[in-house]
Amino acid sequence: MTELIHLHYDRPGKSVTRFDEWLVLDRGDTKVLLLERFEDDDVVVNGKIILASGAPVVWYIFPETWHDVGRFHDGDGNHTGWYTNLCTPVEIDGTDWRTRDLFLDLWQPVNGEPVWLDEDELKAAVRSKIIDTHTHKRIKNERALIDLQVKTDSWPPPIARDIDLEQARSLRS
Repeated sequence: MTELIHLHYDRPGKSVTRFDEWLVLDRGDTKVLLLERFEDDDVVVNGKIILASGAPVVWYIFPETWHDVGRFHDGDGNHTGWYTNLCTPVEIDGTDWRTRDLFLDLWQPVNGEPVWLDEDELKAAVRSKIIDTHTHKRIKNERALIDLQVKTDSWPPPIARDIDLEQARSLRS
């Protein structure tokens, strides 16, 4: 049986956003969430919409890790690529989950080269001490580990490739 999760996403310097998502798979090492409608402006990288307003997203949460991965879609539900979000490990309290954004993200289009995003925002956060030295070191280490996996074509993790939108929806029913 699926459960509605309230993911509280803290973007330092901005308000906390709550996403109501369906927990469609709950394993010790991975939790898969389905967001049926992304209720915000289109997400654009290099002039191209990578996540359309109103489009679905499948999120893969890996407890105790400093990242999550989203499977993004366009307005017609077509898979556009994977979005790795560097963030604090998710704190789970029943159906209320919390995480804090760490600014740096990796975009991997279905067809094209991966690109790291928001490096300027991370630098500004470090300069203004929103991100402390220890956390900044952790972010750099996380990026290096992900870069190694990207080079060997083992990123995103297999579950993010295996469970697509159709499968996430079927797990919900």
